[in-house]
Amino acid sequence: MTLITGHRGGRNLWPENSLTGFRNVLALNVDAVEFDVHLTDAGELVVIHDATLERTAEGDGPVRALTPETRARIKLRGTDENIPTLADVLSVLAPAKDKTLHVEIKSDKTGTPYPGIVEKVASEIARFGLDERSYLTSFDTSVLELCRRHAPHIRRLVSVNAAWADRQGGLQSFLGRVDDLVEIIAIHHELMEREWNLLTKTMPLDRLCVWTLNDEELIRKWLDRGIGHLTSDSPDLTLRLRAETLVNA
Repeated sequence: MTLITGHRGGRNLWPENSLTGFRNVLALNVDAVEFDVHLTDAGELVVIHDATLERTAEGDGPVRALTPETRARIKLRGTDENIPTLADVLSVLAPAKDKTLHVEIKSDKTGTPYPGIVEKVASEIARFGLDERSYLTSFDTSVLELCRRHAPHIRRLVSVNAAWADRQGGLQSFLGRVDDLVEIIAIHHELMEREWNLLTKTMPLDRLCVWTLNDEELIRKWLDRGIGHLTSDSPDLTLRLRAETLVNA
């Protein structure tokens, strides 16, 4: 059965990476919840996708420049909520013992990994007792190498799209390099469609994740193919379609 991941807490349903979104997506009974983590210069781990504030928060400038005081004043757009810390999010997700967490470790606005972020994220996951329920994820294989070094007991997931695969010398070369580094390879749906024959010859379906699908026709297609994992901004739709697929199987 395809496992369904709520992307950024289900951002087509609630403000992305918000505590409201994380609480509500759990009620949908998704299999996994995905979210993003940055590190501020003040040492806080904060859950937000972009390296800058403008798109999703009522502020501007780089996320890394946030202090605890400024973070407490800035609201997520469309909410009365502040940008949550990683601890805030883990407090919400930890009690849902059957849910897996996909914790994406982000880089700053120049694309440079934050020094020490891997160790800090791994430590926080361990503090909440979530090591066995978590994946540390990134596009950047150097970050995932640090994950393997500092937290070898936490599983890993790598993401890739067409542009990133081309920069790595093509998807086949990329797959060879990450095969022993990660448990799951998450591939943008357009690249996965283009390289489906290669993928089915070289990878078991349960190691593959397709992202990010919100269109009913596309969701049905990948469910019918039996892909291992599917990430969606609309997990309510995806779960309904999966249930229909299982009934009709």
